[in-house]
Order: sequence, then structure tokens, then C-alpha cells
Amino acid sequence: MKITVIYGQNHKGSTYHIARMLAQKLGGEITEFFLPRDFGEFCVGCNSCFLKSETLCPHYQKLLPIRQAMDEADVLIFASPVYVYHVTGAMKAFLDHFGYRWMVHRPEASMFHKQAVCVSTAAGAGMSHTNKDIADSLFFWGVGKVYTCGIRVKQVSYDLVSETVKAQADRETTALAKKILRNYGKVQPGLKTRLFFEVMRRMQGLTENDRLYWQQQGWNGKKRPWKE
Repeated sequence: MKITVIYGQNHKGSTYHIARMLAQKLGGEITEFFLPRDFGEFCVGCNSCFLKSETLCPHYQKLLPIRQAMDEADVLIFASPVYVYHVTGAMKAFLDHFGYRWMVHRPEASMFHKQAVCVSTAAGAGMSHTNKDIADSLFFWGVGKVYTCGIRVKQVSYDLVSETVKAQADRETTALAKKILRNYGKVQPGLKTRLFFEVMRRMQGLTENDRLYWQQQGWNGKKRPWKE
């Protein structure tokens, strides 16, 4: 099993430790990226990825190692601390670069077979909002199964987090790991994703680039990415 973890922060605080706890329980090969250390560029809105090719993005080469790791992974873990009830700016900037992979444009076929987890922590609240920021992109990418894990750690430093909260994190990550391992190798997207895919299939033609991509994949006929 290959696991790619993308952290929305450089420091190794509560979010890092809990996401890492989950990754280690899965027992696979772990590849980690820290934002903005490993990628910190903002989308410039040039529309090259939509209208021509993602290779023309001015940040294509910087993003390539992370994109390749995501495509090769069986499990994706996106981890972000809560910043004003949402993901960090670095995580948002990262997700902005994958708009061209939404189902309405050119989704990556391998995503439909993957599992992904959104992990967030906060001293107070906002975990559901933060996880939703990430989960929205994962849904529109077509990821087969998406889980969320939000934990109120009640501290700003992991060293100060109580043993009670750490025990809760241990229980929740153990339960998540069991679900992921149980579904490993047999992921199929749910009905909502498949129905949305069908709606997007009927909308193809918004750009010539997208239309040709769907045609090349064979998705305009009976072929579907989750059946490949």
C-alpha cells in the first residue's frame, strides 16, 4: 500500500502527529509533503490548465512530484489545522491548482479507485468546515471513498494536549485504519459520484480540450473510470 500525506503546514504540531498516527497504522509506504515548504505558489488564473494543458501552468514543474505521488498512492491523507474555520492558505492554494481535474473537466481515472482522509485539528472549533474544504475537492476529483477526522485538541501545542485527547485520537485513527484496510483493493465510488459523473459526461463540449480528453478515455461511450 502506498500512502501520500499532504500537510497544510510546515510545523509538526497536533495535525501532523494525528495524521502521521493514521498513516503508520495503515502500514504502507509513506510519502509526505509539507505546504508551503514543498509547494507554496498561488494560482495566477491564467486558465492554461483548462483551455490548453496543465503542463503550461507556470508552476507545473514544482507541482509535478506531489501530483505523481498522489496518482501513485492507494490512500491520500490531507491534513490541515483550522485557520479561521477553514484550511490553511497553503492548502487552499494547493487545491486551487487542481481545478482542471474536477469531473466537469479532466478527472484522473485513478482517483475513482482511491481512498482519502481529511484530517483537521483545532484548539476550539471549525474542524467540520476545514474538512469540508478538502472533501469538496476530493469529491469533484472523483475519489472513491472519502473519510473525515476532526479532533478538538484544546491546546495550541501538541506537547500540551491531554492524554485523554490523545487516547481519543488513537481510537479514531485505529477505527479509520480498519475501514481503509478493509476496503483496500476493492474501492468503488458511491452512487452520488457516479450520478455526478453522468451529469458531467453529458456536459462535455464546454471546451474542446475537455471534449477530446473524455473522448480519448472512452467515457463518452460505455467505459467508466471505476470499471478500468
